[in-house]
Amino acid sequence: MAFSEKLYELRKRRGLSQEELAEALDVSRQAISKWESGRALPETGKLLTVSEYFGVSLDELMKEDTQTPQPAAQEQKEPEKIEPETNAPDKPSPKKRTLGLIVCIGGLVCLILFGLLSLLFPASSEELAASSVIRLDGRGIALGLCVLATVTGAVLLLKNTSDK
Repeated sequence: MAFSEKLYELRKRRGLSQEELAEALDVSRQAISKWESGRALPETGKLLTVSEYFGVSLDELMKEDTQTPQPAAQEQKEPEKIEPETNAPDKPSPKKRTLGLIVCIGGLVCLILFGLLSLLFPASSEELAASSVIRLDGRGIALGLCVLATVTGAVLLLKNTSDK
């Protein structure tokens, strides 16, 4: 018996329509129709999904010389919906984590240096404020950039750790 006939028999035994089986396997109804008519075969990953769904081995599904596969006794209960696989990584990208760490540490170092320079050389910070092309306090701009770098780095780090 061919795969197409076996799939049809397994689906009918469960009392499923092509639409219901397609939904459970996360494929289109047309895909089920093509598989059952013998016009196409599922990809390897979907063959495994079909095998797990019906509780039969791949040999039973694919070998022509075997009869209609008998589902395992535990699989006779209510059919389960198989969740589609996600492509989400198990852990955050090391590059993103490193970038976030570098930006965050760089921002903190700049903040510390800016604070020390403002305390040790108040005249320099006054000169910076006076020479600014934009009529904003030069200290505020530098301080804002340092804070922005720190916050950006922290956001990158937190986002990557929450992806775990």
